[in-house]
Amino acid sequence: MNRFVTRLRAWPVALLVAGFFLLLRSSAADDGWVNLFNGKNLDGWVQRGGQAKYSVEDGVIVGRAVPNTPNSFLCTTKDYKDFVLELEFNVDNGLNSGVQIRSEYTEQPKILMVDGKRIKIEANRVYGYQVEIDPDKPERRWTGGIYDEGRRKVFLYDLSKNEAARQAFKPGEWNKFRIECKGDSLKTWINGVPAADIKDSVTPAGFIGLQVHGIGKKTTPLAARFRNIRIKELK
Repeated sequence: MNRFVTRLRAWPVALLVAGFFLLLRSSAADDGWVNLFNGKNLDGWVQRGGQAKYSVEDGVIVGRAVPNTPNSFLCTTKDYKDFVLELEFNVDNGLNSGVQIRSEYTEQPKILMVDGKRIKIEANRVYGYQVEIDPDKPERRWTGGIYDEGRRKVFLYDLSKNEAARQAFKPGEWNKFRIECKGDSLKTWINGVPAADIKDSVTPAGFIGLQVHGIGKKTTPLAARFRNIRIKELK
């Protein structure tokens, strides 16, 4: 009889614990984060530009550089406007890479007017904001800076005056980006350290892309790896 009463008294505690974990799970599902990579295949992504080899290995997107091909990009099939993006990356030393945000693609050559200047965009070209991954230039270490890929072709924000962000990058290891786009405000963090902060309104929306930079005639095996890619759209 005493054992039965003890079990009855334990039930409310068990129910409370179960309810607590259900509440946590529900809260996580409703916090707005969406995984862009399912860890199994490249559904929801499309390759543009060069012919680097993208695959999924052990829950990681791996982009392997290929000689004699231009910059390659694995791009989301959906465009995003205002958002917070988080992901982890590990890029081999000797290979340049980056994360495209609010980017676009053209199959044919086109002319853009940017800041009162005519800019020619090449055919089969991804262009737009890129959050730089910079392990191939250890003396520079501008990982987390913002570059205008394929368009103005200049850094909109480098890290030459942000020593804390330069030192936050860990070559040869997994690193984490946090990227926030809201209106004309673009901000980045590298491993929790503030990196770039600009205001630019040339592209209000576009896709997310994972770059494998061209390596010319080199045949050295080089790869860029990405995982835990998630986004929260801001209303």
